[in-house]
Amino acid sequence: MALGTLATHGSGRSIAWAVVLILFGVLAVALPLGTSLGVVAIVSWLVVFSGATQLIHAFQSQGAGNIAWKLFVAAAYLIAGLYFVFHPLMGVASFTLALALFFVAEGVLDLVAYFQNRSAAGAGWILFDGVVTLFLGILVWRHWPSSSGWVIGTLVGISMIMTGTTRLMLHLAARRLKNRLSDQGSGIRLAA
Repeated sequence: MALGTLATHGSGRSIAWAVVLILFGVLAVALPLGTSLGVVAIVSWLVVFSGATQLIHAFQSQGAGNIAWKLFVAAAYLIAGLYFVFHPLMGVASFTLALALFFVAEGVLDLVAYFQNRSAAGAGWILFDGVVTLFLGILVWRHWPSSSGWVIGTLVGISMIMTGTTRLMLHLAARRLKNRLSDQGSGIRLAA
């Protein structure tokens, strides 16, 4: 890894973003129902806007088969999105199950990333992130739907805290390595 790349990874800005991610994670844990409803509202409206885009695109398509299929897809997007906009608690329950599946997949992928990069500085944090995220996914899956009201906000917050902490530790490791390489480089120049 080039020294310039290390400087970018260990910069104050990247460390600040990791700290911001940790702080937003704490806020999400402190306000789980509000976070859950906020996530559902944002995703629901994105699905509605996607359905509207699909509808517009359907009329620009050529051929009756293409138009019919795209109208069907647009209707499905619009119906699902509007249903969750007007029934946010049902959306919270549905999204909770989807979140459980997402966390299981993210945890498995983090574990794969750890085994591919286990010799890198700070790789233990990737392993820790993967194990915690996988555990959270399985935990949500087992207790769904009874705890849907607080699960999305709490787990998104915990995931943000873990990801922010992982990024912070990796950035600090990159900064330490950059400083060590700089010190060795200046020592070599002084000796020459």
